[in-house]
Amino acid sequence: MGSCLSVAGAPSDACDDRLWSPTELSDHRIEMRVHRVPGRLFLNGSSQIASLYCRKGYGGINQDAMLVWENFCSNDGTVLCGVFDGHGPYGHLVAKKLRDSFPLKLMAQWNSSNPDSTYSYRNFFNTSMNNDLEPCTIAPTEIATLRQSFIRASKIMDRDLRIHNQIDCSSSGSTAVTLLKQGHDLLIANVGDSRAVLATHDRNGSLIAIQLTTDLKPDLPREAERIRICKGRVFALQNEPGIYRLWLPNVDSPGLAMSRSFGDFCLKDFGLISVPDLSYHRLNHRDQFVVLATDGVWDVLSNEEVVSIVSSSPRSSAARILVDAAVQAWKTKLPTSKVDDCSVVCLFLNSMSELKPSTPKKDPSNVVEQ
Repeated sequence: MGSCLSVAGAPSDACDDRLWSPTELSDHRIEMRVHRVPGRLFLNGSSQIASLYCRKGYGGINQDAMLVWENFCSNDGTVLCGVFDGHGPYGHLVAKKLRDSFPLKLMAQWNSSNPDSTYSYRNFFNTSMNNDLEPCTIAPTEIATLRQSFIRASKIMDRDLRIHNQIDCSSSGSTAVTLLKQGHDLLIANVGDSRAVLATHDRNGSLIAIQLTTDLKPDLPREAERIRICKGRVFALQNEPGIYRLWLPNVDSPGLAMSRSFGDFCLKDFGLISVPDLSYHRLNHRDQFVVLATDGVWDVLSNEEVVSIVSSSPRSSAARILVDAAVQAWKTKLPTSKVDDCSVVCLFLNSMSELKPSTPKKDPSNVVEQ
C-alpha cells in the first residue's frame, strides 16, 4: 500500500520510434511477436491450468501487469507465471516491460547454461510458432543453475532499464514475483512486496496456506541493515504508522515502501537492489494451487482468506472472484483509502483432484458484490 510517495501525473504511453536505439528497437519487435505465442496469457482470462485477473484501483492508470506462459521455452509442460506491480510516474511502463522482456532474458540465460544448446530466444519463434518444425526442448537443469539464470536475467533486466531511452526509471520502477514450474519443481523469484502462496493439504486433509515468498519491506532486519550500510534511511511517516519507507540520505524522497525493485535508480546507490530473493519447493500430491498476487490483494486479505476464496471458486473465474473480494475488503477494512490495483494469477497443480474445504472461516468482508 502506497508504494511510492513521490508520484507525478502519469504520462502518456505514446512513444516515438525515432527515439529507440537499434538494440531497443530490435528487442521491442521481438517482444511484440511474443504476444502471438500460443499458451502465453497476459490478459484477464483462464486456461486449463491457470486463472488470471487484473483490476485497476481507484487511482490513476493501472500499473499492474501479469503473465502465464505455458510450455515456456519448450513443449515439456514448463510454466512461467508472474505478477508485476509498477510505481512512480512511469511504473505502468516498467511493469509491462518486465512482463514482456524478463521472460526472454531468463530464457536466454537458462539456455546459455547448456553448452551443447544452440537455442536462443531470437530463434524461439521459429520453433514455437511454426507447427512444421520440431519444438525446442530444455535439457534437465539443476536448481542451482536455474537460480543463477534468474539472478543474471534480473541483473541484465535492470541494466537495460537504466539505459532505456523510452522509459525514465530514475523514480519509477516495479516489483516482480515470478514462478517457474518444471515437473515437480517450483522455483520462485521475488523482487519487492508482491507474494506467492501455496495451498496444500495438511496431514489431516485440511487445506492450509504456506507463504512461499517474503515481503521485502525496508524494515525487514536484513534489508534495513543493507540500506543502513549504503547510507539510505528507513522510517515511517507519522500519518502512516507501521508503513516503513526507503528514503534518500538527505531528502525525504521518494519514500519507497519496498527494499527491492526493478528501476528506481535514484535509490540504487542507497540500499535498493533488484537481486531476487529465491525460494524452492518440491511439489507433492497434497499441493493444490499457487496464488501470485500484487500487494493490493495482500494488504486486505490474509493468506488463509485467499486460499479459502480460491478453493471455493470455479477455477475458470477464481482470479476474478479473488480480486472482487479484495476490492470489497478495501471498502470495508480501509474505507478512507483508495483501492489499489489488484492482479492475481492462480496456477492449479492437480486438475484431477477435488479440493476439500479449507480450515479458516470466511470473513464477511470477503463477500463478493453481485
